[in-house]
Amino acid sequence: MKVKEIVRALELVAPLPLQEDYDNAGLQVGLTEADVSGVLLCLDVTEAIVDEAVSKGCNLIVAHHPLIFRRLAHLTGDDYVQRTVVKAVKNDVAIMAMHTNLDNARGGVNFKMAEKMHLEGVRFLLPTQTIDGVEGASGVVGELAEPMAAADFIAMLKQVFRVECVQANALLRRPVKTVALCGGAGAFLLDDAIRAGADAFVTGEMSYHQYFGHEGQVQIAVIGHYQSEQYTSELLKEILEERFPGIDCHLAETPTNPIVIF
Repeated sequence: MKVKEIVRALELVAPLPLQEDYDNAGLQVGLTEADVSGVLLCLDVTEAIVDEAVSKGCNLIVAHHPLIFRRLAHLTGDDYVQRTVVKAVKNDVAIMAMHTNLDNARGGVNFKMAEKMHLEGVRFLLPTQTIDGVEGASGVVGELAEPMAAADFIAMLKQVFRVECVQANALLRRPVKTVALCGGAGAFLLDDAIRAGADAFVTGEMSYHQYFGHEGQVQIAVIGHYQSEQYTSELLKEILEERFPGIDCHLAETPTNPIVIF
């Protein structure tokens, strides 16, 4: 199969028009007519990720986060983005990103998070739009099978998302049943989660001042950007293997989370 067939299949699941205005998803490096020898799936693209792709015989990397996010004015190796692009080109490795288009698509990143948490009745948090037959919106909300004490809910998040710590506000004094969530930088949806009647809101990032004023209103749980989206590679693997039985897909083993907790 060719790179363009992989690109087309993924964009049928999450059309590019679903991405946010600031985003730069899609094919970023490589030729669409190249034959695909293997696909490496990851969250972020770095020089080490390209090395791993080459070592595994993969000439296509599909990442969640775009390597090229802002315009490249030159390619002189001044930063890791430029060096990674150069290394990919030298090794004939194509690079594609499925970012906010996959965040916003039905069955996308947020739905995968909800699946890992065993939420039921999962639906979009915001009003939806339909593009190329795919329904999409920011954030999702669903219910736990059984209500949980806030402390137990936090403990569950630590286990499911393999996090060392969860940043939270004061523990809610009522059970957590309805959960709203958004992977990555989803703090902009906090007020929408509250309006939707969520007992808890889970996301990857939130600024200091956003925690104020919600004690007893909603359980905020911030688990880390990388951690919240770590299952995106697993989701991409499922999509590709369903559409291309026998495709050579690999989940990247190279760690790319730049944040270390001591």
